[in-house]
Amino acid sequence: MDLRRVLGVVSAACEAAGARWVVIGGVAMNAYGHARATYDFDVASEDRRRGEILRRLRDEGFRVLNDVPAFSNLLHADREIGRLDFLWLDEKTGEQVFGEARALPTDDGPRIPVASPEHLVGMKVVAIAQQPTRVFRDGADLQFLLAVPGIDDNRVRDSFERAGLLELLGRLRPSRG
Repeated sequence: MDLRRVLGVVSAACEAAGARWVVIGGVAMNAYGHARATYDFDVASEDRRRGEILRRLRDEGFRVLNDVPAFSNLLHADREIGRLDFLWLDEKTGEQVFGEARALPTDDGPRIPVASPEHLVGMKVVAIAQQPTRVFRDGADLQFLLAVPGIDDNRVRDSFERAGLLELLGRLRPSRG
């Protein structure tokens, strides 16, 4: 994936639609310093701007593979651009996620809006609660995020507790869980 090209396309589509957006998933993990292979570009944006963003991305050559409540994934014919996964946020959640986003550098140089470690933890915990086998894929990411300096332990604990996964928090971070 050519990160610079993908960033340009996503940024242009979201900005033209008047939408806020943040990077989540593997690219966000890399931005925080956790080396992790990723084959798609995961983005969270405003659900109320969904139609306009998708239209603009179709105009850029993307094909919508799946479009269900809260989630869409798209594929570009150019493998250097590849696959996009969008998580659509409601207004209340968006205010929190976008308000706490961080502008982090990428290996290529540009700064990108990235969801906070607390929100990334929350997203991963919800995903595991919905599909428990995801713990095998997301467990290492969670361990890394739980060790990010300055992460809010109370918010992290609350995310795990709401999902009924406090035991998992204890296994991932036994000294603080």
